[in-house]
Amino acid sequence: MFAGLRTPWPRGIRLTAVIGGLVLAAGSAVGVGVAAQLGDAHAATDADSPQMAGVLSQLAANATSAAGKAGPFAKDFIDITKVAPNRSTAVSGAAGTLTENCGTDQNNHHNSDNFIVTPGVDHGAAHVHDYVGNRTTTARSTDRSLAAGGTTCANGDKSTFYWPVLRIQKEANGTVDNQQTADAPGNIGRVIEPASVTIRFGSGGASRVSPAPQFLRSITGDAKAATNGPANARPTWTCTGFTNRVTQKYPVCPRNSQVERIIDFPNCWDGKNLDSVDHRAHLVFPKANGTCPKSTRAVPQLEYQLVYPVPAGSLFAVDGFAGQFHSPSTDHGDWENVMTAAQMNGVVSCVNNGRKC
Repeated sequence: MFAGLRTPWPRGIRLTAVIGGLVLAAGSAVGVGVAAQLGDAHAATDADSPQMAGVLSQLAANATSAAGKAGPFAKDFIDITKVAPNRSTAVSGAAGTLTENCGTDQNNHHNSDNFIVTPGVDHGAAHVHDYVGNRTTTARSTDRSLAAGGTTCANGDKSTFYWPVLRIQKEANGTVDNQQTADAPGNIGRVIEPASVTIRFGSGGASRVSPAPQFLRSITGDAKAATNGPANARPTWTCTGFTNRVTQKYPVCPRNSQVERIIDFPNCWDGKNLDSVDHRAHLVFPKANGTCPKSTRAVPQLEYQLVYPVPAGSLFAVDGFAGQFHSPSTDHGDWENVMTAAQMNGVVSCVNNGRKC
């Protein structure tokens, strides 16, 4: 189903770019951010594509409106054809992967909750999430309720996978989309559902992985990166047909190409805690060479690949908190592992034995 969209990106990739004859390489733990910066820095200077010119024109018309002041801004977009190729396919670590078919949220499971970060608080996220996997996820979800819930995943995995929705703020013809979700003020536009969702587990560059415990919770990225800064931000965007180019900005894709988000999760677990106060300390990213920091061990690394049919030349942005200017840097994702031991052991076997499952 997904083979026509892109070649799977194995964890442990080596990303290489050349700046004035200096070769830089980065592993999977930091490669995405480095590659995105390099790609943006190498942007070509030729004329804007019709799609990029259309986006810039709409942003200019928006500038004095309330929506225009809330973002996104011209600096947040880049023509994907102007991003230099910045990704190679060299592999290190265990090369196996397991891909789950959990649908595309065609059941319209949306809410502005986040039971990991703001448990028990209805609308605590203040922006809308898409969900696949567990059908019951709300602000009041618990390990027990999730384990008892149904799932959209074909293999029976009851884990919950979620991320903020994308919205079209202005259509390519200039039509303004004013739809607003009552429980997520400030996020305006037509919610656009993914055309495809790939839930994939790999090695993260580790030579071997161990099983992740049931009910392990994880967040990635920073929903407040526009004000917090880049320390925890990991925005990774591209276009189908151009997936050897990744960027930290919203990509403007040519016709017959679709916007793609790539959301990677940390996979070096401290071996004790299922969560932590900041939801990060118990599960961190590997080093540049794919190895985990001391006192942690590698578990399967989760990656979301989300492809969207964004109309060419339309103005779009990720849902976010007020004051974050709908910046692409605020992209993020959440996950709780609700796999049974048998399901998780199956993931580990595929990854460690180099199989594509």
